[in-house]
Amino acid sequence: MEIIVREYQEKDLPAMIRIWNEVVEDGIAFPQEEFLDETTGAEFFASQNYNGVAEDVDTGRVLGLYILHPNNIGRCGHIGNASYAVSSDVRGLHIGEKLVEDSLKQAKAHGFGVMQFNAVVASNVHARHLYERLGFVPLGVIPKGFRMKDGHYEDICPYYHEL
Repeated sequence: MEIIVREYQEKDLPAMIRIWNEVVEDGIAFPQEEFLDETTGAEFFASQNYNGVAEDVDTGRVLGLYILHPNNIGRCGHIGNASYAVSSDVRGLHIGEKLVEDSLKQAKAHGFGVMQFNAVVASNVHARHLYERLGFVPLGVIPKGFRMKDGHYEDICPYYHEL
C-alpha cells in the first residue's frame, strides 16, 4: 500500500465526512458532539485554512485526514492548530504519522510559527507518543478537561511545536 498525503478535493468530502463522524461517534478524542452531513461537512472543511487527506494510491481510497487552522486570532494568529482522523480499519499503519508530518509542513507554508494542540486526551497514548516523537512538547495537564462519551472525565494535555 502506497500512501500519499495531498490537499483535499471536493470528491473526497464523502470519505472525509464519514471518517470525521467515526471519530466523533467514538467520543474519546474530538470535542465535537454533532455529526457532519453533506452540507455541514462541506462548509466545515471549506472553512479551514488547509485540509490534507491520506490516500491509498493503488485504490484512490481516502484513509485519513487533517484540518489546519489558526488556534486563535490577532496577536496569537501565528499559532496553528490541527485535528487528525484515521479510518478505524487502517489505524496502526502509521497514517496518522504521515498526516502530522504533512500538517507541520503545511502549517509553516501557511505562515504559522507554532503548532499548538489544546486538548489531547491523556488516555490517547498513541497520539501522545507520536506527537512527542515528532518534537511536540507537553505543556502539563488540565485535570478532567474532556468529557468522554460515557460521561466520565479524562485529563487533557496541551502540546506545542515550534515550526
